[in-house]
Amino acid sequence: MSIIKPFKGFRPPVDIVEKLASRPYDVLNSEEARKEASGNEYSLLRVTKAEIDLPQGTDEHAQAVYDKVVENYGMFKKNGWLVQDSEEKIYVYAQTMDGRTQYGLVACCHIDDYFNNIIKKHELTRKDKEEDRMIHVRITNANVEPVFFAYPAKKEIDEIVARKTAEKPLYDFVAKEDGFRHQFWVIDDKKEIARLVEIFDKDVPYLYVADGHHRTAAAALVGKEKRSQNPGHTGKEEYNYFMAVIFPENQLKIIDYNRVVKDLNGLTSAQFLEKLGKDFDVKETGTGIFTPSKLHEFGMYLDGKWYCLQAKQGTYDDNDPIGVLDVTILSNLVLDNILGIKDLRTDKRIDFVGGIRGLGELERRVDSGEMKVAFAMYPVSMTQLINIADSGNIMPPKTTWFEPKLRSGLVIHELA
Repeated sequence: MSIIKPFKGFRPPVDIVEKLASRPYDVLNSEEARKEASGNEYSLLRVTKAEIDLPQGTDEHAQAVYDKVVENYGMFKKNGWLVQDSEEKIYVYAQTMDGRTQYGLVACCHIDDYFNNIIKKHELTRKDKEEDRMIHVRITNANVEPVFFAYPAKKEIDEIVARKTAEKPLYDFVAKEDGFRHQFWVIDDKKEIARLVEIFDKDVPYLYVADGHHRTAAAALVGKEKRSQNPGHTGKEEYNYFMAVIFPENQLKIIDYNRVVKDLNGLTSAQFLEKLGKDFDVKETGTGIFTPSKLHEFGMYLDGKWYCLQAKQGTYDDNDPIGVLDVTILSNLVLDNILGIKDLRTDKRIDFVGGIRGLGELERRVDSGEMKVAFAMYPVSMTQLINIADSGNIMPPKTTWFEPKLRSGLVIHELA
């Protein structure tokens, strides 16, 4: 079963929370972060992407950047922009997008649950990205940004959250960058905290990484490092835990994660369309954007026109948790067999576009001449994600895109 625990969070005062809370480090490049934080001394991007306070063009992995992280994080606490709670709490974090609200519990999870596969993964991680995040955890001695987990919904947890969220939130703002509403409550009733811990311990067998595989791995690995470096280790130290926002799976929605490709692997458009016809029913739909509406249906944009591609029977296996995925079908039958793209992680001919940018972004990338063809995907479901994680399988790269993204800075967990 799953271990969660309350913690003494570092939080911003109400009057600056909207200015301090920022989008995650990995959804902005350095220049976007520099622009977003411009004129705002409170922005947590000065801690999560500290290169923005150094000369333009500074390598984000340079030692000077890591030194700036430490300096800025210390300044935020010294200035009273982050203040630690005096007692351990669990928090509720609500996000509203397009009229839909999801309510997550902010708590600490145990590193052993990560290594023992109680916290289930659906993506592989890259060592270089793990190490980058590990450095950030080591030098701040904190989980500055939360990870995003899901759990099988439980009625009693919903009821506890509903009682708390009937109260006025401590934080409540609409972010100007994305238009999403963010609300935050503090659960300080010790009986309710104890009951939540008990429910997860007795009734929640697994947690699922939704977003933040590299941050999760980094947090767990740094905790393991600290454990090995402490001859007096007891198991009760704060470094045995890391911060997560944990949502009931029935409130979450995965949106599409689309693909754009630079060339047709030496084929003409006519030859490419002919080869597609072997495994797909191909129908031209015109110049208006075509959005896939069901499993095994794809949109394709090529030469200023949209097409509907419907995978033919026999080209996929609905009984295979990986084989049923549209990303698998497209990867095997089109990207690999026709376009010669073997490794989605390393091939520079392919790029990925989160659905939050809209399918118009696919048109823009192709019409600009940067890319030759684009593919619009039907989103993966939470059921598919959980089935894959439960079966011990790994999804292909760039399969899931969750929105809204968690705001960083509403609460921070320190490891000591």
